[in-house]
Amino acid sequence: MKVLVINSGSSSLKYELFEMRQRTSLARGLLERIGEPGSRLLHHGRDSAGQADELVREQPVPDHRAALRLVQTVLHQTGAIADSAELLGIGHRVVHGGEAFQQPTLINQRVLEAIRRQIPLAPLHNPANLLGIEVALAEYAHVPQVAVFDTAFHHTLPPHAWHYALPAELYQRHGIRRYGFHGTSHQYVSGRAAEILGRPLIELNLIVLHLGNGASATAVRGGRSVDTSMGFTPLEGLMMGTRCGDLDPAVIFFLTRDAGLSIDQIDALLNKDSGLRGVCGANDMREVLRRAAAGDPRAQLAVEMYCYRVKKYVGAYMAALGHVDAIVFTAGIGENSAEVRAGSCRDLDGLGISLDPARNASSSGGPRAIHSDGSRVQVLVVPTDEELEIAAQTVACIQAASDAPGAPGAPDAPRQPGARGEAGEVRGER
Repeated sequence: MKVLVINSGSSSLKYELFEMRQRTSLARGLLERIGEPGSRLLHHGRDSAGQADELVREQPVPDHRAALRLVQTVLHQTGAIADSAELLGIGHRVVHGGEAFQQPTLINQRVLEAIRRQIPLAPLHNPANLLGIEVALAEYAHVPQVAVFDTAFHHTLPPHAWHYALPAELYQRHGIRRYGFHGTSHQYVSGRAAEILGRPLIELNLIVLHLGNGASATAVRGGRSVDTSMGFTPLEGLMMGTRCGDLDPAVIFFLTRDAGLSIDQIDALLNKDSGLRGVCGANDMREVLRRAAAGDPRAQLAVEMYCYRVKKYVGAYMAALGHVDAIVFTAGIGENSAEVRAGSCRDLDGLGISLDPARNASSSGGPRAIHSDGSRVQVLVVPTDEELEIAAQTVACIQAASDAPGAPGAPDAPRQPGARGEAGEVRGER
């Protein structure tokens, strides 16, 4: 039971092939510089003896159709896929589902159009995601394909958490509200944390900290997202590699009126030249920590700011949840930086959070507990696997559809922002 996961970017195509009976990865790769000079595919798989094998292809790749065909060729040549009939389905990462999608959805023409209508909410991501879907539909016409949305996990936010204190018509007419992102990662990590703790997810209150170049925090009650740090866009919330995170909105007015910057310049400034990069000139946390250890005051300030922002969200979400069973670190920085984990939990003993220095410093790459024996709140490191989560959701979606013959791939009646369903939750064509 093989599932191919595709994450299509504007000039890249990331993919991973899974055997879902064993939930194991058979092959994965990244094709970069599509439509540009120097296109390069780096493929990781297994040779005929089952040993890890790496393959590099450097050749012109003019567009995404050529990119997918090259990926197909490599998967066939390496024996990962002998025939497309082996594929149970293809799962596609889609960044923004808006209010249209609450769950993974079988792709048909109506779903494509609904995703296209979300482009104003994610102009940098959804067009590339759509392009990958359209190419895959043409190349694998007889394979069921599923869209899995980064925003879907956060559809359970209560209205008081997702509303902004703005005039109501801005939400009703333009959909301005908190959506949240990194949902696939937060969902996967929450489930793995429950397995590690040996308790049903429905019984747990968790704070999941996805700390990578992009970073977000989510409060998870009983497996449902009830608050999250990213908002209308991924710019809000924690300090990140190049994004500023939380900011007084009046700074934008000042930059326009007094610094003479255009809206496009401010957009680039806040998204690409702020965060760690803005404070100390580097956005790779490894480099920032190296420079901080060498005595660079700007790098030291950047690390202190980064950890302080994380700590503030931990405290806020402890208040929102009432009690917390575990704090979970994940993603590149969260999984690998003992310094950031220590800084983010420092002086939180009064909240029942205490790390064990030796456990925290362990270089083990797997899931692990890093709290001290006396800590009331458990602290875990859980590697994320968004691709495996997409594959699992793809299987579940296809199986649910096969169990209910004739079920549509999209909802019956699209609704506009502001349409309300049961229990006061916002319902759309999710």
